[in-house]
Amino acid sequence: MGSLWDDLESLVDAPSSFSAKSGERGTIKPKANFNAEQDAAALKKALEGLGTNEKIVIEILTTRSSAQRQLICKAYEKATSRTLVKDLKGDTSGNFEDLLVALVTPPAEYDCHEVMRAMKGAGTKDKVLIEIFASRSNQQIKDLSDIYFKETKKQLTAALESEVSGDYSKALLLLALGKRDESTTVDVNKAREDAKTLYNAGEKKWGTDESKFIEILCKKSIPHLRQTVIEYKNISGKTLQQSIEGEMSGDLENLLVAVVKCVKSVPGYFAELLHESMKGAGTDESTLNRIMVSRSEIDLLDIRAEFKKLYKHSLNGSSGLFGESL
Repeated sequence: MGSLWDDLESLVDAPSSFSAKSGERGTIKPKANFNAEQDAAALKKALEGLGTNEKIVIEILTTRSSAQRQLICKAYEKATSRTLVKDLKGDTSGNFEDLLVALVTPPAEYDCHEVMRAMKGAGTKDKVLIEIFASRSNQQIKDLSDIYFKETKKQLTAALESEVSGDYSKALLLLALGKRDESTTVDVNKAREDAKTLYNAGEKKWGTDESKFIEILCKKSIPHLRQTVIEYKNISGKTLQQSIEGEMSGDLENLLVAVVKCVKSVPGYFAELLHESMKGAGTDESTLNRIMVSRSEIDLLDIRAEFKKLYKHSLNGSSGLFGESL
């Protein structure tokens, strides 16, 4: 088996001619003339016997939409009386196994399991919690919370509250409620007022009133915050991100900076995370997997474009993974 880069190649190498409608800026779209039973039979054959025909497994799972992969899972279980997840875990290992399991897991369930893994054992992987709760929509957060309750019979917010503390906990819990204002209209005067409130709570005073930053950044609508970011620069002379980085520290700083980055550009935020995951010796495979799988049907084309804009070379130049240069 090649590297994880090779395994992911089909997932991200797709034509960039999709329309800009929601959900169509991904690199995967539903396969035409799809037949779940045929795919399930091919996977059964690829996984049975000595050794696994990885080429067939990759070809099928990286060229079907998530909804189609769920139909394959049902057809596979009907044909074998076993779950596809169980057989994939039995026949593969390591990062390759993690990737394949992620691909056959419904998006909300995958997000939920990533959150559960982040809270498991000694120490919480705050980086994962920050990435997910800063970037997901209200609906995505509600969906993963529902899965969490279904699997654990506990409220996600209660579980998070036992894992994190302080102002970081207040901000993360607000986001985890999935109740951000979703209005699309922007009142420039109100955005200017919020910008002034943030300026007065940070740059203008000795010490920082973190509660004001949390209240505004974790509750107000994304279009409103986008205008607030512009107004803040006009008032302060600094960007809001620069002020947060100068006034705060630790997980709260990281979370609020992630929120501001997502307000400006979710694809840009993920392009940065991809760059970080590939920097230095070794690759952060779990972050790579999570971004590729979770964004493959949403905005991976835009992430590729943002990466090139930010780092002056294509993702293909970074990894050999992404097919044609942008």
